[in-house]
Amino acid sequence: MTESSLNKIQNLSGSLSQRVYQSLREAILSMQYPPGTVIRKGAICEQLGVSRSPVAEALAKLSAEGLVDVIPQSATKVSCFSMDEIREASFLRQALEVAAVEKVTLERSDEQLAALTRNVRMQALLVEDKDFVGFYQADEEFHTLLMNFTGFNGVSQVLDSVSLHLVRARMLILPEEGRPAEAVKEHQAILAAIKEQDVDAAREAMKYHIGQLIPRILPLEESHAEYFKM
Repeated sequence: MTESSLNKIQNLSGSLSQRVYQSLREAILSMQYPPGTVIRKGAICEQLGVSRSPVAEALAKLSAEGLVDVIPQSATKVSCFSMDEIREASFLRQALEVAAVEKVTLERSDEQLAALTRNVRMQALLVEDKDFVGFYQADEEFHTLLMNFTGFNGVSQVLDSVSLHLVRARMLILPEEGRPAEAVKEHQAILAAIKEQDVDAAREAMKYHIGQLIPRILPLEESHAEYFKM
């Protein structure tokens, strides 16, 4: 399996190796580079117009995150899925998001409620237009807003870190018939609880929402067996 085109790095921020990292990471998380893809440094250098050094640094960082497997004197491949890792990620994400929604429900401002409301309305419009890529981005933004509204600066980064294995798998199930519309309803239930400052309802709505991930990901082990570790 060979690489697809990467996003250009000219408009990204950070050092050269950081921009290469961001481009590769996006390709992996979006499943443009699916599990098992062989990453050839020379091809990456040619596509992005960089030397081998920043590519090597970017791959080392992706390896530390568990997104690529570097096999010395052999090849670098996009890591395959592991259901154990996906279950662990779901467990950690639920713990973080339930704690966050409890805090936000109690302390939210009118401005924060308005931002969440606009986001959920946008989600509904995107699903209506069958813009599932746009919906996915708005979905992620909804959860990021909740993390940011806790007032803890590092919480969003922690959620991003623990969710990496879930993000890729979700890209395979988002086109599932009817699922985006169901997700919007689940977000609407969370939003309604936050609006009423009903902590119990917010907690249960978030638990239910995150709890939908694993049952939908499990069938991927059969339908996309090539993406999973043996």
